[in-house]
Amino acid sequence: MTWKLRAATVSDLSHIMQIENSVFATDAWSESAMRSELESAHTHYVVATALGAPDIVQGYGGMLAPQLATEADIQTLAVAPDVRRMGLGRVLMHAMLRTARAEGVREVFLEVRADNDGAQALYRSLGFESIGVRPGYYQPDDVDAIVMKLELTRQGPAVGVS
Repeated sequence: MTWKLRAATVSDLSHIMQIENSVFATDAWSESAMRSELESAHTHYVVATALGAPDIVQGYGGMLAPQLATEADIQTLAVAPDVRRMGLGRVLMHAMLRTARAEGVREVFLEVRADNDGAQALYRSLGFESIGVRPGYYQPDDVDAIVMKLELTRQGPAVGVS
């Protein structure tokens, strides 16, 4: 499947929140928190739409990367349940990593649920390494977070996105 990626805007908020609430049922971000993320000058959010359906958001990702910072943090990544396991999470991650490189970032960090083996496998396949654990980070489920880090090189793998 082919997706079109574009910068997320506040006008995407309702679509993002639909995915957020369906994917992260017990620990979804609030609409006001997500709005703040989309409006911040320090974040880079991207949405994916199906080619030919520009109003239907099928996934999104966000990264905190303040200007001139050498570190970035993947804030969130989610794919609509009906298009999971089709490579969209990887496409979104590649887009955020390209942005990080363009911004001069050298290290990218993220937290992932200890019980989310699929996401951990994706991040490891992109070169992220586990560097620590945050006990009970995800509430109310009391699930640990695995902290991961990627050292960026000047160039990364090419990803064809239309």
